[in-house]
Amino acid sequence: MGQMLKKSHYLFLILVVLLVVVLLNLPTPTAGKLKLAVSGLFLPLFGLAASTHDSLARGADALVSRRELLRQNADLLASNQVLNLQLRQAAEVWRENEQLHQMLKIPPQKPWRLRMGRVIAREPSTWWRSVWIDLGSRDGVRANCAVLTPDGLVGKVQIVGDNRSQVLLLGDPGLRVSVQDETNNETGVLMSTSSSPRENNMLDLEYLSGTSRVRPGDRIITSGAGGVFPGGIPVGRVVDAQPQENGLSTEGRVQLFADMGALEEVWVILP
Repeated sequence: MGQMLKKSHYLFLILVVLLVVVLLNLPTPTAGKLKLAVSGLFLPLFGLAASTHDSLARGADALVSRRELLRQNADLLASNQVLNLQLRQAAEVWRENEQLHQMLKIPPQKPWRLRMGRVIAREPSTWWRSVWIDLGSRDGVRANCAVLTPDGLVGKVQIVGDNRSQVLLLGDPGLRVSVQDETNNETGVLMSTSSSPRENNMLDLEYLSGTSRVRPGDRIITSGAGGVFPGGIPVGRVVDAQPQENGLSTEGRVQLFADMGALEEVWVILP
């Protein structure tokens, strides 16, 4: 039996050698046709393998995309639940606030009427002082309306046209805002004492007492004094605060939350 297997192997080897010799001695056109015929037999197999590989790759991508979509959907659902809970809490706080206003006979603060506007122009040489937006008197905008972004206060409306308005930004030396420290409720005035753009949206915090408790890192919000800016609008964060030489006052610097150099869309609080 073993000898028969050996003979079969020898015969197969001899046939392979003879086939190679014949192929090598074939004319070039004949050899080319033979190669095409042989390759044609295997093309369906190669095509099937490639198609299978592509299908598996697309399937893997689809599975990854679906997994990512499911994760994003779960995150959105969780965020929505948190927002709903916060909304309920805010509604309860608002109700309690109205009751306190009634007990103290203080007029309650009305909800803001907001209108979104887009920045359409700004002066290249004084970009940090004012911008023009695509809202005007036709949209209910009036002079001195407060302007803000989701990050914080931006400024106030100065000039009003029919369909556009000029917004005076916090970087303008002529704009002063009454603010307070959210931590200890200490009040001061935010202003720009320079006629050139300040680095990192930095403004001055002045008219603080000599024993001021304002510290770096404190959040600064509008105080509501003066009637132009409603109270509670985020403005910025204290960078530093130092007593003056006379010891009667303290001055600090505040880094604004809103980036005055990157304004594209703003919100106007309508009267």
